[in-house]
Amino acid sequence: MPEKRKPSLLLTLGAAGLLIGGGATAYWVFLQSQGQLENLPVGSNIIPQDALVALSISTNTQQWQQLQQFGTPQIQAQLKTNLAQLGDRLLTANGYNYQRDIQPWVGKEVSIAFLPPSIPATSNSSLPLNSDRQQSLVMVLPIADQIAAKRILEQPKPSAQGKTRQRNYKGVEIRETQGAKAQYYSAAVLDGRYLIVTDRPQATDRAIDTYKGAAASLKQTAGYTTAFEQIATKQRFAQLYVNVPVAARIAAANPSRSFSPQGLAQLQNNQGVAATINLESEGIRLKSISWRKPDSQQVFAVENNAGKMQSRLPAETLMMLSSGNLQRLWQEYAREVQSNPQAPIRPPELRKGVTSVTGLDLDQDLLSWMDGEFAVSMVPAAPKAGAPDNFALSLVFLVQTKNRNKAEQALFQLERVMRSKYQFQVQETKIKDRTVTNWIAPYGTVATRGWLDGDVAFFALGAPVAERLIPQPQSSLASAAQFQQTVPSALNATNGQFFLDVEPTVKALPLPQLFSGQQIFFDATRSIGVTSAISSDRSIRYDVFVALKKIGNRESGKES
Repeated sequence: MPEKRKPSLLLTLGAAGLLIGGGATAYWVFLQSQGQLENLPVGSNIIPQDALVALSISTNTQQWQQLQQFGTPQIQAQLKTNLAQLGDRLLTANGYNYQRDIQPWVGKEVSIAFLPPSIPATSNSSLPLNSDRQQSLVMVLPIADQIAAKRILEQPKPSAQGKTRQRNYKGVEIRETQGAKAQYYSAAVLDGRYLIVTDRPQATDRAIDTYKGAAASLKQTAGYTTAFEQIATKQRFAQLYVNVPVAARIAAANPSRSFSPQGLAQLQNNQGVAATINLESEGIRLKSISWRKPDSQQVFAVENNAGKMQSRLPAETLMMLSSGNLQRLWQEYAREVQSNPQAPIRPPELRKGVTSVTGLDLDQDLLSWMDGEFAVSMVPAAPKAGAPDNFALSLVFLVQTKNRNKAEQALFQLERVMRSKYQFQVQETKIKDRTVTNWIAPYGTVATRGWLDGDVAFFALGAPVAERLIPQPQSSLASAAQFQQTVPSALNATNGQFFLDVEPTVKALPLPQLFSGQQIFFDATRSIGVTSAISSDRSIRYDVFVALKKIGNRESGKES
């Protein structure tokens, strides 16, 4: 018989090393996964992947007290009403009171998700969404104090909504309350870690399947984790995720909107929009990102060349929108607008209108040379003693070009049309050492155009402001305190910016109704700033700051 040999010391040490190394690796992976979950909305491993919207909100009472300092009494009343309705829909229906039954044990944030109705991914049906195809609501409440949660949640909760019953799904006990119109409200505890509350039994079952790994979760969505890691902040107040493909399918099924197959396919290239929301002393800050699917055939040109036009505008500018390349921006808009029937500007109609009015081709004669940074702004008139002020504001357009000769040809052709067709006088004059051209109607000058430096054309329509553009203003918009305090500056290389000084703009220029509750929002807002940057060929970053008035403050926006 061969002699049995004892394991060598080297083999023993090697095996021990593998065990220790494997354990260390597993621990590192665990820490990494925990760190990722901290950056994600709570419940990202529970909420089904096809959720339309997911919103996580802080439970920190100090942050809610801070939020209550902003806005107007009307906004605060509306906020309280919406929160009360949401609480009644899920918590009260299950016999829970937030302060009494939830607050003692809940974690630092809770999540609310909306699951879509059952619409096939390939559906282009225009059938109305009937009662069998309504969205479901899921609330995820993490349990921070298991002892307190067990003591409270195990107590029977009488409900005024209807009958209650218990059922079991895959080992999870579920308590359901039947309300009006066969509506069921469900509540279940997952491994003593989460309380999930829904308004449909099917939604509860889907959340349990997702938590147990039998169905895909939000966390498994392509780009989801990476997106939230890029916009992670400390002491966040809320996080938001919008599932763009699902939103597109729901919109396409709405009979009041018509989507072309090409437009719907374009929307399907997008994956999602994510945002992190923080409360600051003077307002609300959002860091957001939108991204496309990994297999999307449409990609972004990674160019962040904007940021100079703000220095060419006077400090008194009320509104400014800038971006890096007008020609490319229009091409992308014209391509993607097919998927949005509600878009305010329809490319075919605009092209037809430009040709009808000017005789020029929008794409070939104008946009073809507008291939650099541009800005559209609203500049107030400078009052002059003894001179009538026919226009309170001037619409100022700045654009950089790489082909000045082509630009001059198009502008000369445009001016010939203004003389012959509309009987305008076109006269050249001097401002400092620059030649500018005025368009003069029978009632006075209506527009001035010229060049700033060698490659930046300007066009001012309305009040005379050319003298404040030439030379470059020493007190510019970029150096204005309100602009610096409002427009986010964390993104060094930018693709565009937006600034709006709300109150004087709304007073001087009545704005069209863009969204419900617009006037209430404007009444509570001092200024809005946005900075964008293309972070990769498939993602765009947006930083937003909304400077808000405070309850009890005067028009100046300062505390009384």
